Amino acid sequence: MIQNRVDFDRWEENLDRAAGLVREAAANGAQICVLPECGDLGWGNGNAETLAQPIPGPVSRCLSRMAQENRVMLAAGLTEREGDALYNTALLFSDTGALLLKHRKINILTGVEGLYTPGTSLSCVDTPLGRIGLLICADNLAPSLCLGHALGRMGVQLLLSPSAWAVPPEKLTAPYGQEWRTPYHELSSLYGMAVVGVSNVGGIPTGPWAGWSAIGHSIAYDSDGALLCELPHGEQAVCAPVISVTLRTPALRGTDLSEYVDRRRSL
Repeated sequence: MIQNRVDFDRWEENLDRAAGLVREAAANGAQICVLPECGDLGWGNGNAETLAQPIPGPVSRCLSRMAQENRVMLAAGLTEREGDALYNTALLFSDTGALLLKHRKINILTGVEGLYTPGTSLSCVDTPLGRIGLLICADNLAPSLCLGHALGRMGVQLLLSPSAWAVPPEKLTAPYGQEWRTPYHELSSLYGMAVVGVSNVGGIPTGPWAGWSAIGHSIAYDSDGALLCELPHGEQAVCAPVISVTLRTPALRGTDLSEYVDRRRSL
């Protein structure tokens, strides 16, 4: 879980710091590393309209090399340009640097809805470690949890979620996380799907959320619905712990799964 500091506009410095943390995690036995949302330019950065790059491009190639050089799978958020549109995108790379999966964030929060174009699809990919899906930050909030349910019905065993969890100054030291614990627990307990959300840390200097801070507090749930960990909270809480998750083969499909989910949700 690569809880990196992300500074607006400085994609090369941000990815250089991330690379050091990925090296540290790989040396400690990590097989998959998860980086934050918009880890190149920062989430909600209006300058992305001029700074964002296409895929493939310099940022995605840098992430590919990061995966290949450290022999780890890598999930990472970045800002994608395609024509005149900007997307809040997450990529999954194999341990050889091959691009396996791309997801464009669907639940675009109020305040940045004029900056990012919502994604239009969901998908997952089979890997040597299991079936993996990607969602980004607010895609997992309760109002849009249908997205996670869809991936659960696709048989996803591990859901990775690059995130940017930001709070106003008066909440920098306040308890945090319930808005993520509830949906993560629901998905993991209903579908036997491990869920890992990783946020960045650092200030938000411009845009509609200016003055807020990304505070880390990254969260992971195992495939039995148990909370695995919550990482340190704070604007300077950079860290890269390695955790262990259990990937389970889905036991139910189709109508059997629908009946099981409906029964569990009614309890």
